[in-house]
Amino acid sequence: MRWTWIDRFTAFESRKAATAVKCLSLAEDHFADHFPGFPVMPAPLILEGLAQTGGILVGEANGFKENVVLAKMSAKFAREAYPGEQLTYTATLVDLGATGGRVSGTVKSGDVLVAEADILFAHVGPDQLPPGVTDSKFVFTGELQTLLKTAEAVAVTPATTAG
Repeated sequence: MRWTWIDRFTAFESRKAATAVKCLSLAEDHFADHFPGFPVMPAPLILEGLAQTGGILVGEANGFKENVVLAKMSAKFAREAYPGEQLTYTATLVDLGATGGRVSGTVKSGDVLVAEADILFAHVGPDQLPPGVTDSKFVFTGELQTLLKTAEAVAVTPATTAG
């Protein structure tokens, strides 16, 4: 994976749900061109963050034994996302089977809905790798490993309220 569109997990419940956040900064390159004078986060990047959150949830459910790729998505947008906002991605595992999984998710800024989507993921075996890909775990490598460690830490640390 070349780009990671989530910063960290704030909640992770194995085989059930995951919540991650992305802090939007005007320093990110995509805001310079999308759009000059009216910077908004491109919709595909918003959805990619949600897909990464859901993909990690689906991958973890099987112990990361299978590569998980996005197969299909249907999404609705309620509004745009702007620099300075923090997006919260929430993914809920709806279905999990031998061939993949389905996730329902939302993207919010604070309490305000930005987008919602249903995402279908497929498991890809070593015999289905694209030409030139030799690493059998090509999805869960690189920067994503750091997020996986964060997800594992969140999964084993029960949420507590200070006070």
